[in-house]
Amino acid sequence: MKEAVVKIRTRYAPSPTGKMHVGNLRSALYEFLIAKHEGGSFMLRIEDTDQERFVEGATEIIYRTLEKTGLKHDEGPDKDGGYGPYVQSERMKTGIYMKYARELIDKGEAYYCFCDKERLASLKTEVVEGKEITIYDKHCLSLSQEEIEANLAAGKPFVIRQNNPSEGTTTFHDELYGDITVENAELDDMILIKSDGYPTYNFANVVDDHTMNITHVVRGNEYLSSSPKYVRLYDAFGWKIPVYVHLPLITDENHKKLAKRSGHSSFEDLMEQGFVAEAVINYIALLGWSPEDNREMFTLEELIREFDYHRISKSPAVFDIVKLRWMNGEYIKAMDFEVFYRMAEPFLKKALTKSFDLRKIAAMVKTRIEVLPDIMEMVSFFEELPEYDTDMYTHKKMKTDKASSLEVLREVLPLLEKQADYSNDGLYQMLVHYVEEKGCKNGYVMWPIRTAVSGRQMTPAGATEIMEILGRDETLRRIRKGIEMLENA
Repeated sequence: MKEAVVKIRTRYAPSPTGKMHVGNLRSALYEFLIAKHEGGSFMLRIEDTDQERFVEGATEIIYRTLEKTGLKHDEGPDKDGGYGPYVQSERMKTGIYMKYARELIDKGEAYYCFCDKERLASLKTEVVEGKEITIYDKHCLSLSQEEIEANLAAGKPFVIRQNNPSEGTTTFHDELYGDITVENAELDDMILIKSDGYPTYNFANVVDDHTMNITHVVRGNEYLSSSPKYVRLYDAFGWKIPVYVHLPLITDENHKKLAKRSGHSSFEDLMEQGFVAEAVINYIALLGWSPEDNREMFTLEELIREFDYHRISKSPAVFDIVKLRWMNGEYIKAMDFEVFYRMAEPFLKKALTKSFDLRKIAAMVKTRIEVLPDIMEMVSFFEELPEYDTDMYTHKKMKTDKASSLEVLREVLPLLEKQADYSNDGLYQMLVHYVEEKGCKNGYVMWPIRTAVSGRQMTPAGATEIMEILGRDETLRRIRKGIEMLENA
């Protein structure tokens, strides 16, 4: 008899504690791609049991980010797929976590712990990954049923702890790291239900993933050390363990964990810095995963088609802002002009207050910027001629120097004064005619003109295009200024 094909169900389960970190977004993206690649379902679950870290407005950030990135969830708090509620605090009200915790108590796999702060403070500690961890000594495991009931009846505060064996080993399987075996003596009796009645992240996670039929769990490899405890919970209940995919760390250029202070650690930061959501998603997909053909540019649809989680690397992924800027520039180049203009217009208006043809300027910069704020610096010379050094008129390749530039500017000034047609084509034709008569190359003439009208070595367009934008009066003013500067040099 053929085994029924299990429909893949993945979940993104963020905590509403602030901006969405790049690492969290990568987990969401990989969960989405794993599900969609196989025609499965992608679910959003809000894990808000850590009330102390809850940040107002953070849930909205989650929804906004998923919408902007195109990671549309099939189920969630706003889309009931029959597995709700999808918010942990609402699930808690149903009594689901306490119910399952008590089931573990009945099985001897968990126990009530009534130890107060003072006693816990007296226990020995260990330093694990730079953090001081208290090792619980199973004190309350030895309480009689009568003692437990008396404590409960007296309303004594309690937590519920997992009862892990202190002998033997526990093995769990990860799709990237393979089988990992740990000594049970290393497993502490982690808290399942806190004294406020809320479940811990570790416990709620297991209960929710099982009751919501989650088949694949993707998360950062910092959870590898907790995974044996999850496995023991699944085994205690007799539940099927999901497929685990633990992702490598994302580091900065110095191979340190990508920190908030880096300035580009969250999706919101990147949006504020003028990155395009599609480029960010494309780049994040490659932080740890590589396709068979080593290509770099993917639409979301292409990623769905190509994504194979077995090709995720175990090595830390470096978040290279220079590479992301390059990729963003490629996305901007390929973008429909109208879409680009809508995004560019606020930056153009911020940089330019005078009356210019902003659409023409947008077309100039579109292929030359990497992020949207680059626009402002690139076009600011239109607003006002910057201070510049007359050394800029000297250009080896163009065979120009200060003397030749002065000669050219003096000769073209009367031509520009007479010129009625200040379109790019009209100006170009006139200057090409001048070049032919002079018997020199284009650059010999265009370089000094461009320098005079822009005051920049690098511009988003050629001399005649700039002059068209500036108009007759401003062009002539700048040419005269150039002549004056060269005469006094």
